[in-house]
Amino acid sequence: MPHTTRPRFGIMTAPSQVDYHDVLRVWREADTIPEIEHAWLFDHLLPIFGDPDGTTYEGWTLLSALAAQTRRLRLGVLVTSNRIRPPAMLAKIATTVDIISGGRLDFGIGVGSRPSAPLARREYEAHGLPFHDTAHAVGGLAEACTVIRRLWTETEPFDFHGTYVQVTGAFGNPKPVQRPHPPILIGGRSAATLRVVAEHADLWNIPGGDIDDVVSRSALLDRYCTEIGRDPASITRSIHLPVSYDQPGTTRDAIGEAIDAGFRHIVLGLSAPYPADVARWVTDQLIMDNR
Repeated sequence: MPHTTRPRFGIMTAPSQVDYHDVLRVWREADTIPEIEHAWLFDHLLPIFGDPDGTTYEGWTLLSALAAQTRRLRLGVLVTSNRIRPPAMLAKIATTVDIISGGRLDFGIGVGSRPSAPLARREYEAHGLPFHDTAHAVGGLAEACTVIRRLWTETEPFDFHGTYVQVTGAFGNPKPVQRPHPPILIGGRSAATLRVVAEHADLWNIPGGDIDDVVSRSALLDRYCTEIGRDPASITRSIHLPVSYDQPGTTRDAIGEAIDAGFRHIVLGLSAPYPADVARWVTDQLIMDNR
């Protein structure tokens, strides 16, 4: 993928095993630092790391609060589990956050937790939510993206009777601030999900790790875009990279590899407890050398 734009850096604060006021402190600090352009939460209802009975905040509610207390950062959930909320309800929630933020929402969505991740899987049973198989989850994601976009853009009520999503007389009012709609970021790495990305996403996010696998997944997305007549360069490549406070050089190397591989949207995952002035530290230690 050609390097046509400069990297855009952001942070991710998983709202789990941490206090609300600590997350708020980091976001407020980041909001004052122009080099940090976006900030993210995750979408889990129970912890997926640390104490299994520890704190976890609901992502969209928290995002709304943070949207009201920041002024500049683009913001989102990396990524919303499409398994948790009906798509029309999710479209309404996202519209509300886009309005509260003054048009700063990046709408992140994905299929939801993998069946092989038991700590993530348990939150569905604990909240009375169904956990369908992968084919159902991927098909549901594609239909959800269609319905959500239509709710954001169409000016008359509509019916949608898909295989996984059914709505009658669906209508979105108010509309999001951003036109035609907030950017759609889809997260995932499976081939089936990448086909949904090719059709619906403005940005695609993948967790970092094995850079060779990341590159091969990006090439597969290129292929799927070409098959449906879409310019692969029209989808911004986004990657989540965990930050090492003790070994910042390791994180800097990972950032450099990702940028060289064509990823221009970098999400730096911050683990709690957050050091004092962590947003400034991230900027000075990790971002400035890679801009």
